[in-house]
Amino acid sequence: MRNYEVYESKNKIIKAWTKGVPIEPEAIKQLQNTASLPFIFNHIAVMPDVHFGLGATVGSVVATKGAVIPAAVGVDIGCGMMAIQLSLNANDLPDDLAQIRSEIEKSVPVGFAQHKENVLDGSQQKIWAKDVKDLTDQHPEIKKMVKDPVAKVMNQSGTLGGGNHFIELCLDENQDVWVMLHSGSRGIGNVIGRHFIEKAKEDMRIHHINLEDVNLSYLSEGTEYFDAYVTWVEWAQKYAAKNRQVMMNLVLEALAKHLPEFGVKKQAINCHHNYISRENHFGSNVIVTRKGAVRARVDDYGIIPGSMGAKSFIVRGLGNEDSFCSCSHGAGRVMSRTKAKKVFSLQDHIEATRGVECRKDAAVIDETPKAYKDIDAVMDAQKDLVEIVHTLKQVVCVKG
Repeated sequence: MRNYEVYESKNKIIKAWTKGVPIEPEAIKQLQNTASLPFIFNHIAVMPDVHFGLGATVGSVVATKGAVIPAAVGVDIGCGMMAIQLSLNANDLPDDLAQIRSEIEKSVPVGFAQHKENVLDGSQQKIWAKDVKDLTDQHPEIKKMVKDPVAKVMNQSGTLGGGNHFIELCLDENQDVWVMLHSGSRGIGNVIGRHFIEKAKEDMRIHHINLEDVNLSYLSEGTEYFDAYVTWVEWAQKYAAKNRQVMMNLVLEALAKHLPEFGVKKQAINCHHNYISRENHFGSNVIVTRKGAVRARVDDYGIIPGSMGAKSFIVRGLGNEDSFCSCSHGAGRVMSRTKAKKVFSLQDHIEATRGVECRKDAAVIDETPKAYKDIDAVMDAQKDLVEIVHTLKQVVCVKG
């Protein structure tokens, strides 16, 4: 018995793991627009945390042959999760966790802040500097989009950003301590994404291709910008993974100031959920873009976070081919940030995050737990995609 719902389009079908979770009509229309493109391979897979996005839907897995849609990755290129288990138990944590949150916030710049001096070693600095020079030499428009791109790449490495990005201290089902964080390629990835989305739109105008949604503009294989996009999106993914590793090191240094001596009990999971990948599915070599989805091949480990006040999960993939071996990247928004600010009060947010040491101010109401789908329903809808290995609950949450 299949666990997904099917939606039709003018071209390929859509397989959606959305039983028991809401999906907006606008998101369905957006998925149908994407599935109608001529180069879509086999079908589109939709994760239970799906919601409306720019051009392509968040929570969608799109396999293509002969073309790539930059908006199907988005502008937070390489955004993803990292988690490690420490050799500490809940009993090792202080009763008052405010000092730990403050220490993390001092160590890791959040929001628009960045390091005043970069925290990378010398060899990594040289590599990034050369790479960014190559990027801006090949695409001089990027110099107009960001002031001093080399400095931005250096000083934003090891920083959190804003929005739904976070750093958390969590306890699992055995009361063991975990550190979990969520971030991506920061400003440089955003610029690369926006640059190539515009180049794809230019290609549509040049070739007189009219789309239902111009944000679904694509780059065809063999055209000027196809190879460049693939090269630089893969670079941004590497930068994002390094950003998470640098940030994790800073968090561990911060924790060491306030906790008993500890080591790493389980090695890090570091997985993207906004990215491009060359894979083989149903006997064909394809380009897979995951926008708000995690790869979940057999025995792949992944991280599915809830909201600021909900559970999160360490999962193991089941290798379901119908989903292109994918699973959700989180709970998924049930309402926009604007609507959340109108619907929920500060007191609502305080109640929803009771027991969590976190920001409890008006500026984070758009991230309040009730703005997200029920993570238990999301997990139930994808029980044929992943199995749960650990269930985590945050006790400290740092937001941008």
